[in-house]
Amino acid sequence: MSDNKEQTFEENMKQLEEIVEKLESGDVPLEKAIQYYHEGMKLSKTCNDKLSSVEGQMKQILNEQGEFESFDIQEDE
Repeated sequence: MSDNKEQTFEENMKQLEEIVEKLESGDVPLEKAIQYYHEGMKLSKTCNDKLSSVEGQMKQILNEQGEFESFDIQEDE
């Protein structure tokens, strides 16, 4: 699989979704499933890091505009 640091967020998410579909199919040999799982975890971390970065940028922009109080990020529990 390719270096996910050079891909866009959307490309990483698409690749992660493809890995999840393969793993959910149940037709993957154990060794390949472990490889997919490892790659999926790396992609998940990359996407999460990007989202955290964007969240920080949005907070900074809204804080500079004096609108930070109206910006509420909701997380799934």
